[in-house]
Amino acid sequence: MFLIVGLGNPESEYANTRHNMGFDTVNKLAKEYKIELNKNKFKGIYGTGMIEGKKVIILKPQTYMNLSGESIIEIMNFYKINLKDIIIIYDDMDVEPGKIKIRKKGGAGSHNGMKSVIQHVNSEEFIRIRVGIGTPEYKNDMINYVIGNHISDEDREKLDFGTNKAKDAIIEIIKNGVDSAMNHFN
Repeated sequence: MFLIVGLGNPESEYANTRHNMGFDTVNKLAKEYKIELNKNKFKGIYGTGMIEGKKVIILKPQTYMNLSGESIIEIMNFYKINLKDIIIIYDDMDVEPGKIKIRKKGGAGSHNGMKSVIQHVNSEEFIRIRVGIGTPEYKNDMINYVIGNHISDEDREKLDFGTNKAKDAIIEIIKNGVDSAMNHFN
């Protein structure tokens, strides 16, 4: 069973922000495979279903980004999910908008949501898909850039392209493994 986790912030004010690329990706995946995200437990909203013949849980932690690991460890423990079967999707400023990076393991960088995940699961050994959001023109505009919802149509199109690629990468990982997805999408 795969646990597919999109990182984001739960309130509607964050819905259309760069920080919610994880939520946007798993929403698209759930829609494509008709998986209802309607269960509220483990400090998250989740649903179960099948993708390419494999059982999956799709989770959107509702703890706010910086505490995402709390939700993930609860559902991992309950369903006894192995680290190798976890896929985490999140926004990354070090990747250009419209691009994604898939890795089998690694540190959190400056991403507080990933810091929380690594701390709670006590490992860096899980698959992650970083969805590019790029960097702001001015460094002192970082917070507004990440959680502000003032995104141009051109940038929105690139971000949407990136979340579609991330969705397709998840499907490829489930069908043919992470190495195949890395070869295809990185």
